Amino acid sequence: MAEAKLRYDEVNIGDEAPSFTHKLTRTDLVKYAGASGDFNPMHHDEVAAKAAGLPSVFGHGMLSMGLLGKAITDYVGIGNLKSYKVRFTKQTWPDEELTTKVVVRDKKEADGERLVILDVELANQDGEVKVQGEAVASAA
Repeated sequence: MAEAKLRYDEVNIGDEAPSFTHKLTRTDLVKYAGASGDFNPMHHDEVAAKAAGLPSVFGHGMLSMGLLGKAITDYVGIGNLKSYKVRFTKQTWPDEELTTKVVVRDKKEADGERLVILDVELANQDGEVKVQGEAVASAA
């Protein structure tokens, strides 16, 4: 199947990409630790996390960024993503439902290329923003 192409003439400022929600589990944290090699005990060891004064283990920032990145590339097509930068605003915790939000902030042409600028965020079920940032994609 061919990759979806973002169509510059069909995208408008304010358009919102389809969102998706993922319930973060402890199994997600262990799987991500294995895949990434990030075995910081704060992400998988409840006893160590509580000894450090935390209420529980918490999610890897890059796992949250990856969930948001999936929503972006589902919308623009992975080959069209030019840049993606975020700021981690709050920790994620097991059993939170994390929902993506991707909104077209601007469109512009630069150096003969059509670009779409996106505001992006990942928030929990209470509306607490965990990750926020910007992505830029090329459009046909």
